[in-house]
Amino acid sequence: MKVILLQDVKALGKKGEIVNVNDGYARNFILPKKLGLEATGKNLNDLKLQKANEEKVAQQILDEAKELAKKLESGKVELAIKIGEGGRAFGSVSSKEIAVAVNDQMGYDIDKKKIQLKDAIKALGTHTVPVKLHPKVTAELKVIVTEE
Repeated sequence: MKVILLQDVKALGKKGEIVNVNDGYARNFILPKKLGLEATGKNLNDLKLQKANEEKVAQQILDEAKELAKKLESGKVELAIKIGEGGRAFGSVSSKEIAVAVNDQMGYDIDKKKIQLKDAIKALGTHTVPVKLHPKVTAELKVIVTEE
């Protein structure tokens, strides 16, 4: 019997796959536990429509991420830190502060976890910070650190 899997089943397949299983296994395990549906014409058509819709939504999210990346790369964020004697910084600029500054200055809500800052910025000047908006899209944000 051919079955469309609704969830990942260990040693059988992943969600959305069409697998061939014994009739008893399908009737007694897969169908009662709602792990899959029988692969009828209607169910196959529904699966095809669902996959097309998921691809459309994924493409839309990717396009939005690319558009946001262009906007971030064209803009800049300015932050100020306290500087002591000899030009030494009293603090640093973290990814959380950058995310708040992007929201305040540019109006874009970016999660601090998406800002890929290796170490906190402790020096004055212009820094480029990578922001991972999507698995396929990474933007370079210009952060200008000035003296307070």
